[in-house]
Amino acid sequence: MKNLTLRQLRYFEALARHRHFRHAAEACGISQPALSMQIKELEQEVGTDLFERSARQVRLTQFGEEFSLRIRDILRAIDELGDLARASGDKLMGRLRIGVIPTVAPYLLPTLLGNLARQYSGLDIHVRETQTPRLIQELQEGRLDTAIVALPVSEPALTETPLFTESFVLVRPAADADKPVPAAEALREMRLLLLEEGHCFRDQALSFCNVDMRATPLRDFLEASSLSTLVQMVDAGIGVTLIPEMALAVETRSASVCVARFSDPQPSRTIGMVWRKTSPLAKQLLQMSEVIRHATGTLHGQHGANPPAAPGPT
Repeated sequence: MKNLTLRQLRYFEALARHRHFRHAAEACGISQPALSMQIKELEQEVGTDLFERSARQVRLTQFGEEFSLRIRDILRAIDELGDLARASGDKLMGRLRIGVIPTVAPYLLPTLLGNLARQYSGLDIHVRETQTPRLIQELQEGRLDTAIVALPVSEPALTETPLFTESFVLVRPAADADKPVPAAEALREMRLLLLEEGHCFRDQALSFCNVDMRATPLRDFLEASSLSTLVQMVDAGIGVTLIPEMALAVETRSASVCVARFSDPQPSRTIGMVWRKTSPLAKQLLQMSEVIRHATGTLHGQHGANPPAAPGPT
């Protein structure tokens, strides 16, 4: 296998990840026929099939599964060589892949990207928005450099550093503005609107209400895929919901709802940055977290949220 190319390995990794030729080709920025040809040449070079192909799906062969594990390690090592070169400078430059959870991305990114562009003129930022489990997986596999998530993630291989802590607020129909703020336990008796399963904010909201989903039928709750939809459902009189404070300005500006704060101790979450402990960019990422912390401090100063948490990795 002397004629394997790095390009072929990256195409293989994309197809192994997407399990779909068109999606993999789009991710690689090439045509589907070109991807198919490169995969066929790779299989000829290794002397066996790497994928099982059918009309509806693509799956790895048994050898392909083993091959994929080795290729993932090789590509991660190659990427870290590039990171090592970038780490030799004082500032981050070149491509930086940042993951962000959906309950943070729409509210933080406009301010954050502007601040980073001013601070790091040579930085080419690529943003990936998805749920925490996928971000952590992609971070560990070397497909992301850092991620902004709710802490703690409690992964031994990752460094965590807090950025800010924010409270959750109760969003109710406007007609409920004069009603007392219910206690956490009382929310269990109301129609509580939640994000769909997989969002960490959903788990945090349920924890505050002391709800055990194993003992509480799912039909007692209504779900949505975004905070925007939750607020619009409240506007329609369907129920009540919790949202993080940073989302208030964006999500309530066009909705006929009222906002209430809980008495202390208020429900809250800590948002922070995580990256691999082995990353050559660890020093630069820690410096970048200070820039982000300043940006989030400005943002939360506008909304009256809690001050930023103390800096430093955990």
